[in-house]
Amino acid sequence: MTAHPAPGSLAWLRQEEHDLYAFASASAVADGFGWLDPRGEVVADRPTETWICARMTHVFALADLRGEPRAGRLADHGVRALASGPLRDAEHGGWHEAVPGDPASQDHDQRARKGAYPHTFVVLAAASATVAGRPGARELLKQALGVIEEHFWDEEAGALRESWDRSWNSTEDYRGANSNMHAVEAFLAAADATGDHRWTRRALRIAQRLVHGVAREHGWRLPEHFTPGWQALPDYNRDRPDHPFRPFGSTTGHLLEWSRLLLHLAVALEEAGEAVPAWLHTDARALFDHAAERGWAADGSDGFPYTLDWSDTPVVRERMHWVVAEATMAAWTLGHRLGTTKRAGLYDRWWHYAARYHVDTDHGGWHHELDPEGRPADGVWSGKPDTYHAYQAVLLPQGVLAPSVAGGLLPTTIPGRTP
Repeated sequence: MTAHPAPGSLAWLRQEEHDLYAFASASAVADGFGWLDPRGEVVADRPTETWICARMTHVFALADLRGEPRAGRLADHGVRALASGPLRDAEHGGWHEAVPGDPASQDHDQRARKGAYPHTFVVLAAASATVAGRPGARELLKQALGVIEEHFWDEEAGALRESWDRSWNSTEDYRGANSNMHAVEAFLAAADATGDHRWTRRALRIAQRLVHGVAREHGWRLPEHFTPGWQALPDYNRDRPDHPFRPFGSTTGHLLEWSRLLLHLAVALEEAGEAVPAWLHTDARALFDHAAERGWAADGSDGFPYTLDWSDTPVVRERMHWVVAEATMAAWTLGHRLGTTKRAGLYDRWWHYAARYHVDTDHGGWHHELDPEGRPADGVWSGKPDTYHAYQAVLLPQGVLAPSVAGGLLPTTIPGRTP
């Protein structure tokens, strides 16, 4: 009998990488990349959305770096869609949330916001495509960073504004940790692609505010919703706790994601020749250890409940695929950078859980949401919208720890970066 590779092993990761790429390849539509249903078919009655298009462009740029067939063409398709397609606002600049005028875009058109969240993913997509050497990517990255610079970056706060109306006249009366967390990822990728470490320093300022400031002061639980003056709003969305982007309470997956990003940031500062604050390491440990202890099986069943209240009681018990993906990435990153056998054990445990419950061996891709008993669910997320978290999770342990995932796939091209 042929032994199957253990989940999380290099052989297993490589096979899952191929499978995820094959599944994701069906997402291409005329104006970018669409939302996939549980069987891997584009959902016809959903508009093409900027955040999905950008995340998938990033995925295909990574796949191109890995030598996947046709991945370069798919990455180029995404770059073109973001640079000159209907997602880009040719009149006012920046990017719409979704293709305007699409019959499926009615709800998006009514809101007509330009959010920091999708714009950070445009930066990430352009940066990864730039590292991959895709045509037009560097120009797209310059455009996207210009929009961030002009409209979203708040120099006084050291963080991003959340959103604007279409013509950039009024900004939202809200500030969010989620978009700023993804700005850290995007800024590190931009610095990796361009060598401009102004973005590394800005990533540090965001992390210092939200992690070394807010999370540390709240016992390593991170309130994610704030006033424009950055006063925490701990009861925000208490009446809608399962919001997919702005849930009530503490989001364990984000604590794990932050712990990983702090160490990517430490590497970026080293490569920039700048001092690495000691708190990047200590805070990364604290976030990870508290998230693992409080979050895993918090309701008595394996898996990470989506959210906890401020007393660590589960609020939304559904298990999201992106949380366990980020958990494995954080465990690998902390083990690689800081070294502990305890985290290595968690890495194996969480990969076995993901392989057993989230990986869909029938239709491909990962189940994005499970109920507390481990069965596919769709209360928060329907279908399998994108492969961003899962694909990064299978790639990261196969590369080196670098400021960005894309940069970590090119260890021989950057001085001082070794396998």
